[in-house]
Order: sequence, then structure tokens, then C-alpha cells
Amino acid sequence: MVKINLLPWREERRQQLTKEFFVLLGIGGFIAAAIAAAIFYVYSQNIEFQKNRNTRINNEITRLNAQIKEIEGYEKERNGLLARKNVIEELQANRTQMVHLFDELVKSIPNGVFLENIKQNGNSIQLEGYAQSHSRVSAYMRLLEKSEWFSVPVSVEYIKADESFDTHEQKFKLLAKLVNPLSKTSDDVLDGGEVE
Repeated sequence: MVKINLLPWREERRQQLTKEFFVLLGIGGFIAAAIAAAIFYVYSQNIEFQKNRNTRINNEITRLNAQIKEIEGYEKERNGLLARKNVIEELQANRTQMVHLFDELVKSIPNGVFLENIKQNGNSIQLEGYAQSHSRVSAYMRLLEKSEWFSVPVSVEYIKADESFDTHEQKFKLLAKLVNPLSKTSDDVLDGGEVE
């Protein structure tokens, strides 16, 4: 019978399997490292792309903010121009207001009523004078209320007998609000300084 020693063969087989295991382990490690590197590269590219995108968005935001400020400047300029235009239109509408005011005062004053003092403050007017009787003051108030240049009601501040006159004339003070019927809206009022 032939005796065969299998120990060296088994030892060689074990060494070969160990080599194959380490080779496969190395290949697996290399593949895992390659996959990890590929994943890292993809993520780093995505992060870089997102950073570039964020930078572009921030640049656009900065540009749009500058445009918004420019537009706000244009809006302020536009509002200023509109305010000037409104002032010019108001001045144009009220250009002849004093002429009309004095014309209305002359038209509405009845016989026996005399004005001594006229004061205008904003859209209020104060008329002071004297009349021959209370009824003449009442008639004057009615005529002022009929005028489209004065708003209703015209109020009387006082009527009193003036001791300085021998004819027993009555001193009076009337307060009225002025309205400009030539203005675009009925709410527009005459505005001016003090007239005496």
C-alpha cells in the first residue's frame, strides 16, 4: 500500500485560501473605498453646486434690494411731484378766491349794515361791524348762508348796543366757514392768511 502525505497539500491549500481571502478582502476594501470616494465626490459636488447657487441667489437678492431702494426713491420723487402738482392745482383753483370773497361780501351786505373788520384764518372768516338793528344782522346772516362761498350755518358771536353811537346802532361779530365752489370737490375750502 502506498502512503500519501497530504499535510503539505493541505498547508498549501490553506495558504492559498488565506491569500485568496486577503486578495478578496483587499478588492472589497478597494471597492468600498472607491464607492466611499465616489459618494464623497458626489456630495462635495452637490455642496459646491448649492454654495454656488446660494451665492448667486444672494447676489440677486442684493441686486433686487438695490433696485427696490431705487424704486422707493422714485416713489418718493413721484409723491413729491404729485404733492407739488396738487399744490399748483389748488393755487390755480383758489387764484381768484379773494376777488370772489370780497365780491360775495359786497353782494350780500344789506342796507344799514357796515363792516369794520374782516379776518380770515384758514377756512374761517370773522366779520365785525355795526348795524342799525338786530333784524339787519339777521338779514345779513341769511344772505351769507344763501351764498355758495359760505357754508351753513353762519354763527353770531355777539350783538350788543354800541354806546359810542347816538343812533343806538348794534355792534356784531359773525363767524362763517368759507367754501370754494370752483374747487374740484365740495370739501375743498378756501385757505389763506389773515385779511384785515
